[in-house]
Amino acid sequence: MPGRVNTTKSGQGAGGLFPAFFRPCRTSAAGCEGAGMRYNRTVKLKDGRECCLRNGTESDGQAVVDLWRLTHGQTDYLLSYPDEGSADAAQEGRLLRAKEESPNEIEMLAVVGGAVAGSAGVAAAGTKYKVRHRAVFGISVAREYWGLGIGTALLSACIECARTAGYVQLELNAVAENARAVHV
Repeated sequence: MPGRVNTTKSGQGAGGLFPAFFRPCRTSAAGCEGAGMRYNRTVKLKDGRECCLRNGTESDGQAVVDLWRLTHGQTDYLLSYPDEGSADAAQEGRLLRAKEESPNEIEMLAVVGGAVAGSAGVAAAGTKYKVRHRAVFGISVAREYWGLGIGTALLSACIECARTAGYVQLELNAVAENARAVHV
């Protein structure tokens, strides 16, 4: 089962009174916004459910660690195995906070019915002059959510955020046998 979003911390909705996964999602055309890259959009999945695509926050640390372990055990196409992850919830939370504050990097979560179903991130390929126009991205979706359009929605969000950050090249490393990734 995918990681559950931490419901003991207040979210941003209605003055912070709701659990994290009740953060309001927009359906507007503009999803990624400038300084401190913010993403918040609701998409309709192929099965009719709604999926909130939003920034990961510090309070999502455990849910992201759980998702990482789950997805890395469900496919051979990711870069590591579940037991090779070293971040704990607190470390992951700090990483998510840093991404939230970054003007040119982002870590997004796909939340369906309170469960973190997927994640995606855009990160600078480097800071040197010859590569600072380039970004790398990655996407993972829990198997029970495959085929619903979450990966496609996260891909679109990554492209949008990369453009907003000023990148002109977005790169994905993929295993040759991963037909979906190679197709991108």
